[in-house]
This record gives sequence, structure tokens and C-alpha cells, in this order.
Amino acid sequence: MLAALSLAFVVTGYSGESSDSKAPSKEALKKYDKDGDGKLSEEEQAARKADIAAKGAATRKANVEKYDTDGDGKLSKEEREAKKAAEAAEKAEKKAEREAKKAEKKSK
Repeated sequence: MLAALSLAFVVTGYSGESSDSKAPSKEALKKYDKDGDGKLSEEEQAARKADIAAKGAATRKANVEKYDTDGDGKLSKEEREAKKAAEAAEKAEKKAEREAKKAEKKSK
């Protein structure tokens, strides 16, 4: 049994480390690597995580403000479905605009 588990870890590349241990993106390094060492220190990672959390909170707040039709401060199932439908329509509209521009360029 132990041999099978060992083999599974080798085959899948599982090292026991969290996914947070992967190298940060170039964008993250550019924005958060204040000491310029090419790595994010614990302090720099904390700043990045705080920014991500703040962005998520702002997005949730904006969604409630936009789609909370009954004014209870949260999105009901119906309000979430309306949000989803509005976002799908917006995405389809943007796609149609891109395709129209693409077709226009081809015809020239």
C-alpha cells in the first residue's frame, strides 16, 4: 500500500506543498516585489492577498448595489439569476461587436 501511495505521488508530481509555493507572475512581481529580489516575501504576499480580497469585496458590493432589487443588502436566488443573465447578454454583445469589427477588417 505504501509503495502504491509513493508511486502516486511520483506520477502526479505531488510534493505536499501548497499551490501558493509556485512562482508569482511577472505582473505580481512588478507590482508587489518592493525589494526587487525576484520573489515575494511574506509581507509582499500579504499585500497582494489584501489587494485581491479588497477587489473581491468591492465587486460583491457593486453587484449588490446593481442587482439587489428588494433592497435587503444581499442577492436572492432570483437576483443572482438576473445578474447571470445580464452578464451573459453583455458578454454576447461584446462578442458580436468583436466579430463585426473582424468582418469589417476582412472586407477592406
